[in-house]
Formats: sequence, structure tokens, C-alpha cells
Amino acid sequence: MRRVRAFDQTLPIDDALPALTAALAQRNAAVLVAPPGAGKTTRVPLVLLDEDWRGDGRIILLEPRRLAARAAAERMASTLGEQVGETVGLRVRLGSKISGRTRIEVVTEGVFARMILDDPELSGVAAVLFDEFHERSLDADLGLALALDAQQGLREDLRVLVMSATLDGARVARLLDDAPVIESLGRSFPVETRYLGRDPRARIEDQTASAVRRALGEEDGDALVFLPGQAEIRRTGERLREQLGGPVDVVELHGGLDPREQDRAIRGSQPGRRKVVLATSIAETSLTIEGVRIVIDAGLARVPAFEPALGLTRLETVRVSRAAADQRRGRAGRTEPGVCYRLWEEAATGSLEAFQQPEMLAADLAGLVLDLAAWGVSDIRQLAWLDPPPEPAVAEARKLLMELGALDADARITSRGAKIRRLPLPPRLAAMVLDAASIGAEREAAEIALLLVERGLGGDGTDLAHRLDLFRRDRSSRAEDSRRLAKAWASEAAGLMKDDRRPAEPPSVGALLARAYPDRVAQARGKPGDFRLANGRGASIDPAEALARELFIAIAELAGAAGTGRIRLAAAIERGEVEVMFGGAIREGEEITFDASAMALRARSTKRLGALVLADAPKPPPRDEAGARALAAGIALAGIERLPWTKSLDQWRDRVGFLRRAEGEPWPDVSDEALAMEAKTWLAPFVSGKASLSEISASDLDAALKSLLPYDLSRRLDVEAPTHFEAPTGSRVVVDYSGEEPSIEIRVQELFGLDTHPALAGGRVPLVLHLLSPAHRPVQVTRDLPGFWRGSWASVRSDMRGRYPRHPWPEDPRVAEATRKAKPRGT
Repeated sequence: MRRVRAFDQTLPIDDALPALTAALAQRNAAVLVAPPGAGKTTRVPLVLLDEDWRGDGRIILLEPRRLAARAAAERMASTLGEQVGETVGLRVRLGSKISGRTRIEVVTEGVFARMILDDPELSGVAAVLFDEFHERSLDADLGLALALDAQQGLREDLRVLVMSATLDGARVARLLDDAPVIESLGRSFPVETRYLGRDPRARIEDQTASAVRRALGEEDGDALVFLPGQAEIRRTGERLREQLGGPVDVVELHGGLDPREQDRAIRGSQPGRRKVVLATSIAETSLTIEGVRIVIDAGLARVPAFEPALGLTRLETVRVSRAAADQRRGRAGRTEPGVCYRLWEEAATGSLEAFQQPEMLAADLAGLVLDLAAWGVSDIRQLAWLDPPPEPAVAEARKLLMELGALDADARITSRGAKIRRLPLPPRLAAMVLDAASIGAEREAAEIALLLVERGLGGDGTDLAHRLDLFRRDRSSRAEDSRRLAKAWASEAAGLMKDDRRPAEPPSVGALLARAYPDRVAQARGKPGDFRLANGRGASIDPAEALARELFIAIAELAGAAGTGRIRLAAAIERGEVEVMFGGAIREGEEITFDASAMALRARSTKRLGALVLADAPKPPPRDEAGARALAAGIALAGIERLPWTKSLDQWRDRVGFLRRAEGEPWPDVSDEALAMEAKTWLAPFVSGKASLSEISASDLDAALKSLLPYDLSRRLDVEAPTHFEAPTGSRVVVDYSGEEPSIEIRVQELFGLDTHPALAGGRVPLVLHLLSPAHRPVQVTRDLPGFWRGSWASVRSDMRGRYPRHPWPEDPRVAEATRKAKPRGT
């Protein structure tokens, strides 16, 4: 008969435990939804220890953060009257406490992902419990996908339990093959919510400090304050320590602290004193902070945002979701009635997103894609995901991994990729440590990698070299543990690269960092502190920082929107190091530009690394085909009318345009717009060897233009759109094609004897005749000369013969002789 474990303290989750144990006795998966404070984290694993299906297998409890994992392990061990490392063990990056007696292992989500990848069968594991799954970290989503895949193909007996306080349980249940959903009502005390609003002009730390002072004056008990990041926590703490009097302790709580400092924040305040805990979102769930009945919520969180187009992850400050705001509010009612002060208007709550965006949808997926390649999956759709990885981010991840040599062209893991995976680091950093190991710099590279993944080590300064120095001199237990971990990474990397080691000069911190982030090598531009990254993005640093005066830096961390990025962590790198490291990627070339003010080509010789200009010097412009194309394009942009047009060339264009209007194809479009668009095709071949507009002659333009017409069209042009009209007198009159209809101006006497109207375009289009008097004044406009002779000529003759008696005005001009002359005097 199964033994029922007894506990000294009852918890709200206890009422749901019979349904949970019954579900897991029948099924290999379940979902547990229980509110904060219900006790699911520390009670469920202990209860499952006594289930028959467990046998002697271990229970793995996943926590999103080390602080929560350590607190859960200590609480369960205390419940059993033991120390961590006995029945209940802990497995985290900076230290593990595991023994042969351990049957419950509390691990962080990232550690579990490596565990299952190294042992897909999860040998000796009976159940995997995903706690606080609503936080939807990338490692949790990956771990669940791999656990379900292992359960389906290798371990049908493996139990998977997803637990959360705020979660769409039905949606998760569908992912788990319609697993049963067990809900616990939990128990919480009432929390009054007070909205303080937010002045957008005030700094968040000033408004938060003001809210803390107000809350402490209005309410009893300790306060938990939620802020987006360590910088805001530090600045708010400085203000409160200056402003608060009396027995009030101001403490910080975030992932960058030493465990002892974190424990100090979690413990209750000393008798006769009050405590203000300034925390990031690390304190939203899992932890119970003793004595807290006041919550002040700034309503903000700092999250990573990946930009696939740039291959860049930046930190972004965003509004929290409604679920997160409710979680924060609930912290005030864990042990007694409380109060929550919110730094926004009540109406704004409705506009908050319902749930926090899964990290899967906004993260760099390089590590995930490499892990899946190691799992043997190239098509991510093969696995079960609550939210599938976005294809653009997957494509960018594969591209990066191929550049790192971790994947081959078929997206399969390579031997180098396997080495990169051996180091428990993001692929870029693992590749950096491996490359550094090849030149004997693995220890420094490992320490740099550690500073990038472990927040708070070495302080929070912007200069990575300075942080590294502070870290090496830090004698705290966290720093000591971290140095041991970095040493282990370095030793592993040296072993992996033992056959590829070669002596080299010790690289700078910036040079090592650039091995991980070659696209984030940046060059100074313009004012101090302003930089351009190799990937083309702009970023800036406080001009007062020493790094602001460097010519080149390598950037590890950015915050802010695209185009206005703020550099949070970087290191200086010498130009020589850039040129040596990236010699294969540096492109030497010639840049040709068109100076519109001088209407001439300019040329410069350049050396570029991505968007960075390493060298730039003027040189004579090229007089070859490339130069001709650049000159033609520049002139087209400045305006085709700037070319040396003549009246003859203008008429040629008008003639071609006339025939295009009359017939359409095959006559080319010779409008300004069309000529400008195709300038590289028709103009460039005829300006080869020239470098400015002034060198182009009318004959060059003539040859270029006329190349647009093949021989047969050129012959037709002369026939169907002649340049001149030959009158019966022999006069050659220029035909004007610039209007909608071709026309000429001619004295009427020169057309005597002509009884057919002149036409163009093969007789299809009549030539418009502007008939003039002997004094070249307008007489008549006609498109039908025979009709004019037979019609209105009589009236014109009557009017004109009195004015110009010395010129002939015959009654029937159709049979009269054309003339350019007046009658002899006396006739």
C-alpha cells in the first residue's frame, strides 16, 4: 500500500493533490494551474516522491532562475529536515549539490536543456516538472519540446507536468495530447490597488522613490518594488538611502547579486526595522519574501529583442503584461492583506498585453537551432511547440551557425559545431572561447564570456576591460565560484583545440570580444561617443566615458531602438587588430561618385569592413566602362537636359517621339524620363574615357542617341518624319515636331500648284500648314490644302490682294505657278 507523506504545514495546493496524483497515475502528462502562494513548487515534488510509478527514478523540477531554484531546494530540504544535497539536490551553473541519495533535483531550465541533449532517454529520471511555465523562456519551450519528443519515441513512462500560476491551461493541455488540467484555487489575502499615475517627464527612479516614501507613510510592513533593471534599481536605491530616515533598510534583488545578498533580500526584516526590496521581475513568482505587504510596481520590464535583419539582440524596456502585473500585485497578499501601488493610470491596465510575449518569438535562436541539430532535427516543425520558432529568426540563426562553422550547408551539425556545444555558452561566445584557445588565450576569453552571461560580475560599468579587472580582484564567494567555472570552460576549450594551437600575441579584450561579435565592431563617427557598427547600425555612448574617445570598439550589449542604440557594454580594439583579425572580410575597392555641383566624377580608394571605412583617399576618376556608367547615371540624376543638346538633336527626339505616338512600338521612348532611366545603356558606351559633362560633345550625344534606332528604323525616320518639307518652289522648310502634330510655317504663294495635302508617317498623319502672308503674318491654318483652295481661298484672296498688290493672288491657285518672288514693278 502506498505510503502517504505527512506534512507539518497545510498549503492551499493540498486540496488539488489527490486529483493530480490520480491523473499522473493514469497518464504520462498533466497540467497544474495554481495561483502564487499555493505551494505547488515545494509541495508537488515531495508528494510525487511516494508515487508507485516513480520507482527509484529521480524527479526533475525546472525553475526559470537560479534564485528560485535555490530557494525551492532549500525549502523542500528544510521540510524534510535535511540539507540540500541529500534527498533534494540543486543543479545550477555556478554550483551543484547532488549526492547518491538525491531523488529530487531542482535545476534551471538551461541546465535541463543540456541534460536532455546529452542523455535523450533521461536515464534514471521518472518525471520532469516545468514550474512557472507561464514565463515562457526559450529554454523552457525547448526543454518541453525535447521532453515530449523523448516521451513519444524513447520514454513512454516519463511523466511530464507543466505547472504555472497564470497560464492558458487548455492550450498547454492540447500540446500534451489533451492531458488533464488540474486547478488549485489557492489562497491569497485581499490586496487593495492604488493607481498613482505616471508623469512621462519625471525619471522613473524619482517617481518610484516618491511612491515608496508615500507607501511607507500610509501603510505598515515591508515593501517590494518592481523596476525594469539593475540601473534603475541602483539609482532608486541611492535616492531612497538619502531620503528615508528611521529604521528602514533598502536592499536590492536581481540576478547579478551574490547569493548571500539575495538571501538578505528574501529574509524578513529585523525586529523594529522595515525593509524595502528593490527588485527586477525575478521576484514576480516562485519566491515568498517574508514580511512584504506593500508592492510598488513601475509597470516596466527589460527584455531582449532580437533583430533578425541585423543579427543583433538588444535590450528593450517594455510595459508588463496584465498577467505579470497581477503576479506582482499578488505578492502583497501572500501572508496578510496588502496594498499595491501602480505607477500608471487605472484606465491603462486594459491596454496591457494579456500575457508576456514568449521569448521564443523575440530571441536569438542560434543556440536553439544548434541544439536541435545535435538532437538530429533539421526541420523545427518536427517537434511540438506551443509557439513555433519564427522562420526569419531560424534562418538568421542558421546563417550565423554556418558562418561560425557549426552547421554545414545542409544544416547538419559539424565537428566544430559539436565542440561549440561542449561549452555551456551561447554559440557566439563558445566559438570565441574555442578560437581564443587556439592562440592560448582561452582563460581570458572564458572570463569575458562569463561576464556576459552572468550579470553583475565586475560591476555594471560600460568598459568590459574595466569590468574584467574588477572581477579578477573580487573576493566574494560568487566571484570565486565564477572564476572556477571560467577555468573549467577554459580547460575544456584547450582540450578541444589541442591539435590546433599556435602561438600568438595576447589579444586585447576588444579583440577577443570581436571574435564573438564581428558584426558589432564599431568605428567612431562625428561627435564623441557616436559610433557606426559594421552591420550598419548606429549607436552611442556617454561622451564622458573613456570609450567615447576610442576610434574602434567592439560592442557586447546594446539597448534602445534601432538607429538610436545606447551602448551598455563594449571594449576598445586597435585598428591593427581589426585589420589582422578581419583581413579576409576587409574589402579593398574603388568608390566612384558623381559630383552634381561640378557635373564630374570623383573617385576614392577605400578599405571597408562591412559598413566601416578603414581607409579612404582620393584618386583620379576612372575612364573606363565603369566610369562611363557612373558618369551617365550621374548626369541622368542631375537632369538629361544638362547634356549638350542642339536644335538638330532636339528635332531628332521630336521626330522619333512623333512616330512613337503615331505607331507605338517599335519606336523607342525618348522622353526625358525614359532616357534618364536607361542612361547606362544608351549613353555610357559613347562617353567612355570621359569623366565630366564638359567633356561630352554634341557629336557624342548625337552618336549615343542615334544608336537607339536600328538601321531600318533610321531609314524609315528619314522617310516618314523628314527634317524638312520641300515646297513646290524648292524651298526646304523645317518641320516642327515639338507639338502634338507636326507643322510648318510657309508663305501661301510657295504652295501654288499643289492640289494634294502633304502628309507624314507614310501618309497617315497630315502636316499642319500655317499659311503666311508675304509679310510672314498668319493667314490660315489648314490640314486640308485642296479644301482650302476650293473654299476659303476666295475670301483670303479678296482680303490679301489689296494689301499685297505686288504678289500674285490667282483665282485658282491649284493651276498657278508657285513663287517666292513678288511681281515685277509695273505689272
